[in-house]
Amino acid sequence: MTDLRVTVDDRELEATWTDDAPETRAALEDALPVAGDAIRWGEELYFDFALDAPPENASAVVPEGAIAYWPAGEKLCLFWGETPASVDGEPRAAAPVTVVARVDETVSLADLEGGARVRLDRAEG
Repeated sequence: MTDLRVTVDDRELEATWTDDAPETRAALEDALPVAGDAIRWGEELYFDFALDAPPENASAVVPEGAIAYWPAGEKLCLFWGETPASVDGEPRAAAPVTVVARVDETVSLADLEGGARVRLDRAEG
């Protein structure tokens, strides 16, 4: 079941919530829709986004497709591959982040160049 529609420039992606961070998820869900002009760091996009949520199950290593919140930096992040902090090819944040959702398929991001406009909406249906 798709919970979120994620738009990265003209690319439409589907995502599902994770169960690891209920407070952060609830805060983000209440804030939807959210959008920002994202900066690229390796195969990660992040944009400024303040959310009133504590770190929950924070980790620097995240799964491919992770949508995560970085409370210390007030950033919303999307990971689809290696970053400059990666070890052995895994997606890795610069600092621990709270994963709240996961994009189902990231292949359309492979040819993304530079930053992008990112938007998260509730999935319709």
